[in-house]
Amino acid sequence: MRYAQGGGLTPAGQVKREAVRLEAAKWFEAGAGTARIAAELRVTDRSVRRWRAAWRQGGAGALASAGPMAVERLSPAQWQRLEAELKRGPLAHGFDDEAQGWTLKRVKLLIGRLFHVGYTVQGVWRLLKRHGWSCQVPVRRALEQDEAAIEVWKAEVWPRVKVPRTTWAPTSVSRTSPASR
Repeated sequence: MRYAQGGGLTPAGQVKREAVRLEAAKWFEAGAGTARIAAELRVTDRSVRRWRAAWRQGGAGALASAGPMAVERLSPAQWQRLEAELKRGPLAHGFDDEAQGWTLKRVKLLIGRLFHVGYTVQGVWRLLKRHGWSCQVPVRRALEQDEAAIEVWKAEVWPRVKVPRTTWAPTSVSRTSPASR
C-alpha cells in the first residue's frame, strides 16, 4: 500500500493506514524481518523500522492512529454547504471571471464569507485535498482558433523557420594524415 505524500488523509485513509500498521504488529510478533514486512505491506523499510520501535515501546496500541493532526474547523454540515456552493461556480458568488474558475484565494474568501472562519491559502488546499478535491486547470481554447490554418502552419511554415537542433557532439571529424603530424 502506498501513501499519498504531503497531504492530509481522509478519515477513511487514516483507517486504512492504521490497519497497515496493525498488520505490521502481527508480523513483529511472528518475528518477521523488516525487508519481508516492507515487501508484504508495500511500504518502505524505514517505516517498518519506525513502527517496530514504537511497537517495542508500547505494543500494538502505539501503532494506533493519533487522529488528524489538526481539528477541522468546518463541521460536516458546513463542508456539505461549501461543496454545494463550489459546485454552483465562482460566477454565482460575485467573481466575474468565470474562465479562471475557483482559485485557492477565492475558496478562502468564500469560506470567510459563508462561515466567518479564517483559513490560509495552504490550509484551504489541505482542506480541499482531504475531502477529495484536486487541482485542475481547465483547457482553454481561443474562440477564433482556425484548425485548418494551424495544420497548414505546422506542415509548411514551421519546418522552414525551425532552427535545426544543435548537439554537444562535433558535427564533423577532421583527420590529419600521419605525414602532417
